[in-house]
Amino acid sequence: MKRKNIISFILSFLYTITLFVGKLFSISGSFYPFFHHVLVSILAFLVCNTSLFFIIRIIITRIDNYTKKEEKNKNNLFYKFLNIFNKYPILITSIVLILSWLIYFISYYPGIINKDAEFQILQALNIPNKYSDYVVLLDNNVLLTNHHPVIHSLMLGYLVKLGIKLFNSFNIGLFFSTIIQSAFFIFTLGYTIKFLKELKVSVKYRFIVLLIYAFVPVFPFYSITLVKDVIFTCFIILYSISIYKLVNNTKLNIKNTLLFLSLIILTMLFRNNGFHVIILSLPFLLFVRKDKIKILLLVLFVLGFNFSYNNIILPKFKITQGSVREKYSIPFQQTARYVKYYKDEITNEEKESIDKVLGYDTLSARYNPESSDPVKNEFNRYATKEDLNNYFITWKNQFFKHPIIYFEATINNTYGYYYPFKKNWYVYNAFLGDINNYGFNYHFNNLKSIRKVLRKFSNNYINIPLFGLIVNIGFNTYIYMFMIFYLIYKKKYRALLYYLPCIVIFMVCIASPVNAYFRYAMPYIFSTPLFIGIFLKEIGDNNG
Repeated sequence: MKRKNIISFILSFLYTITLFVGKLFSISGSFYPFFHHVLVSILAFLVCNTSLFFIIRIIITRIDNYTKKEEKNKNNLFYKFLNIFNKYPILITSIVLILSWLIYFISYYPGIINKDAEFQILQALNIPNKYSDYVVLLDNNVLLTNHHPVIHSLMLGYLVKLGIKLFNSFNIGLFFSTIIQSAFFIFTLGYTIKFLKELKVSVKYRFIVLLIYAFVPVFPFYSITLVKDVIFTCFIILYSISIYKLVNNTKLNIKNTLLFLSLIILTMLFRNNGFHVIILSLPFLLFVRKDKIKILLLVLFVLGFNFSYNNIILPKFKITQGSVREKYSIPFQQTARYVKYYKDEITNEEKESIDKVLGYDTLSARYNPESSDPVKNEFNRYATKEDLNNYFITWKNQFFKHPIIYFEATINNTYGYYYPFKKNWYVYNAFLGDINNYGFNYHFNNLKSIRKVLRKFSNNYINIPLFGLIVNIGFNTYIYMFMIFYLIYKKKYRALLYYLPCIVIFMVCIASPVNAYFRYAMPYIFSTPLFIGIFLKEIGDNNG
């Protein structure tokens, strides 16, 4: 009882904090309303926290009483379908998804590309582009950089080139990429359902997951949207499943080790922060595995591969690393907010140190509370280590002068990742043909009326009561928070290791340049059905 009360209090306190902070910043972008109405705010906080405490406590009690129920075999068509689905999870999932997504494939042929994908294609084809201008190139004749994952850029670029060479068609080349991505995405979702079957999760739950995959528009739209995050998300799901198996003592024989190493390498290659996911999750297996030497060797391999790839392989081919500015969204945004609100207090020396890195004169005007891109875009690519050191000295000194402004800058740029009432864009569904300015002929077909209906459905889906929560970033974060703390309550500490990849993805979102950006959070949102299934398995083992 005491443990239940403690966990309920911690969860209710965290939920209340995030709700209050999210509300404050969605209204004013600062802590001002709280300080202006301190007593009212504290009273409201206590009422909200107390209410959530009792609600969470009731939910935990209900889950404590959860028992697994055996599936009843019935003779109607629905249960016959469930039996077939249960027997052939990957095949049936693939058929259902292809049929339900076919309207998207046809009406949005050859696939959807966003600005990042456009620039990736340009880089792969060695055409001048802004990302090449953000850095000092190792070779002015090699415009490809590692700002976006090189392997994904090359895949997009070379398949486009192949389509143009064989069929004189940009669209056909792009469609090659769409087919590869969609096939891998469908396989991953099917394998997820198969894995849940292996865990003996209810076939009814698995059927609900299939319906979500089939009819929630975010899944079909991203299957045909050629952004780096889709394939990376697939690798995160597969990596999370591998972590589950390793925690539960799957043998690391030669076959399994080679498969796991391949998965690790691809996870790191298809997103630059894939390395952080691996290195912040894999070492924890040392606490639960008996073959600690093998795990240690895998960790050393990850470190060695990451170093070799970035410091030997890419330079060998004259491929330049992405700009260092990508690591500094948080401090750059804090400095920009400081300049906006405390410009009169900044000394000439501080101005100079900021100017050499970010361009001081326009910094205040460029500040966008929910995106650091306008600030980062004026980063001086020729800034030296000394310039950066001087900047960070200024950054540190200004923090001690006005620390609250730093917290406000970071919260304003991140609260949507943990505030469920923040509703942002979440899916690409419109034509973006800027790449045609470079001599290409990218276009959709003439099924405009169908695309209009699909756009309207997807744009309004997030507002549908209950069902819209499936694509709500903050709500998905709340689900993970609840599952993690419930497992702590039940002392299932080993099970926490399953969630590490998604926890790291959330941390990356907090350090990202844009608030509530769906595709940044996509790996853990698309993993939610998997982890709810794992959670059901854990509590079923505990109660069944």
